[in-house]
Parts: sequence; structure tokens; C-alpha cells
Amino acid sequence: MTIGEVMAILRPEFDDITISKIRFLEEQGLVEPGRTAAGYRKFSSDDVDRLRYVLCAQRDHYLPLKVIRENLEALDRGLEPAEQPGAAPRVPEIAVAAGVPAADRFDGHAAGLRLTRGELLRESGVESELLDALEGFGVLSPAPGGPWYDGEALEVLRAAASLAAHGIEARHLRMFRTAADREVALAEQVAAPLHRGGRSGSAESAARADQVAREIAAACLRLHTALVAGALGRATR
Repeated sequence: MTIGEVMAILRPEFDDITISKIRFLEEQGLVEPGRTAAGYRKFSSDDVDRLRYVLCAQRDHYLPLKVIRENLEALDRGLEPAEQPGAAPRVPEIAVAAGVPAADRFDGHAAGLRLTRGELLRESGVESELLDALEGFGVLSPAPGGPWYDGEALEVLRAAASLAAHGIEARHLRMFRTAADREVALAEQVAAPLHRGGRSGSAESAARADQVAREIAAACLRLHTALVAGALGRATR
């Protein structure tokens, strides 16, 4: 969308919106529209939603740009903005799919989270020594491409803490990491031909391959859960 089209969308809700104001918000880094080869701004629907959030925060809550920028940064990392200025952002429950079986949680919410080390420790309630040990044994690590941890890291840390309460140390969990890596390799091996089967680099083939890999991973988790439950059931008879 052009800046004029964005104005037409937002004006019914914000009668004081102007092109100058949109450009000012862009200068402040609150929205970053794309550019055409000729240098004209091109706004996506996400850009419009972002502008709507900023304008609502200013009009309805009188938030300064600094706080709005912090809230947007939290949203970009999959977090919920703090209810009060200066408070820490929260991890939404849906992001870690609380109460949902692991085999049914391949929806991308957890992977979309980006937590700092401090946020990871705060949300998990775990001491840094356990995180250090898990990283030392290769059980857990920051997400590729930056010093961030995703929602799965949060769940791994919580599970490790529960096991540690029963005397199971981080070094004992290395076998889970090895097994998980093997399952991922199996899923990628099956999905790889789908990448090659479609047009080279096509979005459709990539999406189909990703979906197949997720389905295989979920099936592996169900198989693992069933095998463990069955073995425990036989052991207690």
C-alpha cells in the first residue's frame, strides 16, 4: 500500500492522522515500510497494524514513544508488553502452549519467541547454574543467529528443573538431545525430496517440506510418549 492508501485506512479511526505524522513515526523507527526501486514507500498490512497499535497507545493510554517502542520490541520477540511502564514483558501462555501435549504443539509459537538469558531464567524460575550445565553438556543452546532463546528452550529448562528435583543431573540429559537430533535428521531426510520436487526455491515446495517435517516430528513424539508409557505400565504391573 502507498502512504495515501494507509491514510485512507486509518483516518476513520484516527481523524488527526497525517502523512507527516506517519513519516515522523517512521523516522522514530516505529514502522519500517519497504521501498520500491524508485524509492516510494510500500506499506504491508503488518505495517498498518503496527501504526494502529502506536496511534491507539498514544490516544488511549497516553504512552510516550519510548514506552511504545519498548512494547513493540517485546511484541516483535513474541512477548506480551508490560502492563505498567518499567515492568518486564511477559511470555504469553499460548507461546509455550501450556497444558497442551508436546506432540500437538508444532504451531510455531514457541519457536517465534526470542528471550534474553535473564528473561529465560526469570520465566523458568531456575538458577543460572542449571542453565550453564545444560549448555555445557549441549542439551540447550541459544537460538541460531543471536543471543536469544526460544520458547522450546524455556520448556527444556523447566523440564530439566523438574528432573533435577529428582536427582537427575544435566549430564544425564545428553541422551535426550542426541535422540532429538536423530529424529530431526530423519524428518529432514524424508522432507528433502519435496524441496527438490517443486520449482527450485519455490515457496510452495518449501512450505510443504516444512509441514511434512513437522508432521514427522509430531509422530516421533507420539511414538516416544507411547513407548515410555507402555514400558512404565509393564514395569509397575
